[in-house]
Amino acid sequence: MIDFTDFAFIFDMDGTLVDNMRFHTESWGLMLAENGVEFNAHDFLVKTAGKTSREILPTIFAGISDERIDELTQRKDSIYHEIFLPHRKLVDGADEFLAEAKRLGIRTAVATASPIPNVEYILDGLKVRKFFDAVVTAADITNGKPHPEAFLKSAEKVGVTPENCLVFEDALGGFEAAYRAGMPSIGIATVNTIEEILRHTSVVEAHQDFQSLSPRDLITRYLLPAVAVS
Repeated sequence: MIDFTDFAFIFDMDGTLVDNMRFHTESWGLMLAENGVEFNAHDFLVKTAGKTSREILPTIFAGISDERIDELTQRKDSIYHEIFLPHRKLVDGADEFLAEAKRLGIRTAVATASPIPNVEYILDGLKVRKFFDAVVTAADITNGKPHPEAFLKSAEKVGVTPENCLVFEDALGGFEAAYRAGMPSIGIATVNTIEEILRHTSVVEAHQDFQSLSPRDLITRYLLPAVAVS
C-alpha cells in the first residue's frame, strides 16, 4: 500500500494554477510605458518568466534603488490586479486535482517568484490556500528560476526529499529549475506549446490543463519507480 505522505507535488503559481501570464506581461508593459521604456512583450516574457521583480528591474533601470524597485513593483501589481480580476480563476481541472491530492495525503506546496500580495490575490482570492501545506514566495528566496532554490525550499518545508517531488510548471526557466532540483516536472501549456515543453529534460508529460491528470497515477508512474531504485 502506498504511503502518499512520502511524496509531494510542488506547483508554480502564475501560468500553472492560473492562466495569467499575458496579464502580468501587459501590466509590465503599461508600467514601463509610464516610465518611458519601450517594451517587446514576447522578448520580455521569455527573459523574465520565473524571476522576481528584484532581479528584473535592475536590468531595465541601471542603478535603481531598493525603494524605487518597491515603488515600481507595487505600481505594476496594482495594474495587474485590476486587469486580471475579471478573468481570475483556476486552470481547468486544477481544483479537482488539488482536492484529490489532498484527500490522498500527498504533500503540496506552491513555489513562486511572485511577491506576497500577488500570492494572496490568487490563493486567498480563489480560496485555495487550504490545499497547500507550504507556500514559498519571492520573500523567501534570493534567486528566482531557473535557480532551483524555490523548489528545494518547498521540498524542505513539506518534509519530502527532492527525488520524491513532482513539479507542475509552465515556464521554460521553471523546467530548468526543476531539473536542477532533481525533480521531474509536468508541463501546463498556458504559455509555451506542448511540443516546446516536452523538449526539456525534466518534463515527463505536458497538458493544456489538469483535467486529464490523476494524482495517484502520477505518483505511481513517476515517483514510485525512483523509490524502488533507491
